[in-house]
Amino acid sequence: MAGRVEGKVAFITGAARGQGRSHALALAREGADIIAVDIAESIPGMDRYYPGATGEDLDETVAQVEALDRRIVAAKADVRDFGALRDALGRGVAELGHVDVVSANAGVFQFGDKTEDVSDEDWDTVNDINAKGVWHTAKAAIPFLKEQGTGGSIVLTSSTAGIMGTPNVAAYTASKHAVVGIMKTLALELAPFSIRVNSVHPTGVNTPMIKNEATYRLFMPDDPHPTAEQAAPIFQATNALPVPWVEPGDVSNAVLFLASDESRYVTGLQLKVDAGYTLK
Repeated sequence: MAGRVEGKVAFITGAARGQGRSHALALAREGADIIAVDIAESIPGMDRYYPGATGEDLDETVAQVEALDRRIVAAKADVRDFGALRDALGRGVAELGHVDVVSANAGVFQFGDKTEDVSDEDWDTVNDINAKGVWHTAKAAIPFLKEQGTGGSIVLTSSTAGIMGTPNVAAYTASKHAVVGIMKTLALELAPFSIRVNSVHPTGVNTPMIKNEATYRLFMPDDPHPTAEQAAPIFQATNALPVPWVEPGDVSNAVLFLASDESRYVTGLQLKVDAGYTLK
């Protein structure tokens, strides 16, 4: 079924690489134009786990969307900075005419410390990006969606950590549970305007967020340089289906469904793309 979001404009945060780029391309292939935002730099404190996206990454997202013959307006902005985020969206709407789909995807992963050992700085960084940043994204988009009067779809990226407890991942788990609370509240507030709000909950996804030595060492602490091949069986053991992780496109398929009119009466849903992780 082609053209599932034909004529729509999608606002995507964390769009420079990984899931965000995948969402942009999936929606563009099905007819949407894109407003893409990313901080496009490493975040102090989080870069000890994995490097952040770059300006070159964001440029590559632009090039790949344009190669699909869709329009894209891209900007560097930090989801923690509401003014910058609102301005980036405003510029995109001014150029593309409207916004119909919101993918609040930007997030960071901090892990490895017992809850009592997490620093205030790490806690604040993770929750400011993963929870406040999601709120900022919705807050920036909602006035446009309401004024247009044509409904819309907001998709918030949570995690299996937004459903289950996760040892040694307290800040991230708290932030992803907060996303669910934001989603459920907005779903009720925005239903009278035909604006649907849902969340997606992936297991580990094949992106730099988990495909890095620091994450592998969670499971192999005595190996100074563990590899993806060594880590794969351990990751697979956490899922019910026999896969170590899912691909970004698997999550994008869920986002596409929630963005399209196929899900026109779906709101307040926690859609798991978790290979059965939360069943174990």
